[in-house]
Amino acid sequence: MKDFFTVENQDGERIDRYLSEVLEDRSRSYIQKLIKEQYILVNQKSVKASYRLLVGDRVEITIPEIKEPDIVPENIPLDILYEDKDIIIINKPKQMVVHPAPGHYSGTLVNALMYHCNHELSGINGMMRPGIVHRIDMDTTGSLVVCKNDISHQCLAEQLKEHSIHRIYVAIVHGRIQKESGTVNAPIGRHPIERKVMSINTKNGKHAVTHYKVLERFENYTYIQCELETGRTHQIRVHMASIGHPLLGDSVYGPRKCPFPNLQGQTLHAKLLGFIHPTAKEYLEAEAPLPQYFTDLLDILRKK
Repeated sequence: MKDFFTVENQDGERIDRYLSEVLEDRSRSYIQKLIKEQYILVNQKSVKASYRLLVGDRVEITIPEIKEPDIVPENIPLDILYEDKDIIIINKPKQMVVHPAPGHYSGTLVNALMYHCNHELSGINGMMRPGIVHRIDMDTTGSLVVCKNDISHQCLAEQLKEHSIHRIYVAIVHGRIQKESGTVNAPIGRHPIERKVMSINTKNGKHAVTHYKVLERFENYTYIQCELETGRTHQIRVHMASIGHPLLGDSVYGPRKCPFPNLQGQTLHAKLLGFIHPTAKEYLEAEAPLPQYFTDLLDILRKK
């Protein structure tokens, strides 16, 4: 991909910082790498990442073509909640990445699905994400639906777009929530400085709504249920942190040091997933039981 633009109102801004904001799907470190390898030129000359833009500068950007690696089917056991010829609903374990990405080209859910489904997965999202309609974070457990053909994929993608898919999560958060229930209605977008982190972003964020309900209170923590009205990246994690109750184990949006050293990542589980079946046209619901680490943690908190 090749593009160019003339600087009009970015006078004095660092080129790497500005381009990381313009190219939202590219990190600042990736932009710096492109500058160093002279894929980004200013007035047909190479510059440093610290170069400050001037009005009238002509910036040329070349994004080199990335050759996607072959995704190999792997015989990884799957916890299947439901399956038919159109879809499969998986109870995803902790520490499993949903689809291949830099640093994670094996051991992903897609690798396992390609083996289990014998390559019969929808192709709408490309070879790196076959069958994947929606994702949950690596350290989030629970229900995830995958499509085996394009017709099913299009149907479920439309339901996601219309926010008609029923999704309920459970989580343990820091602090005692006093209200029995509540709603967080705040737009979510990229953090203005940390591009890989999401934040409440009233300027450039997208509409996001999370409804929460208290299930059980402990001395310093609260066990809650969250129902998503929208599905933004890290939505529950960002929304709960924004009201002073970050998820237990979430070192990105909460305390860096976890009081439970063996806990890997945030305590968040996609408990229930419900939608209209793409071909049967009837409501289908799947519920993923709480994983062992979650029930063990609840037992510890109850004893305290």
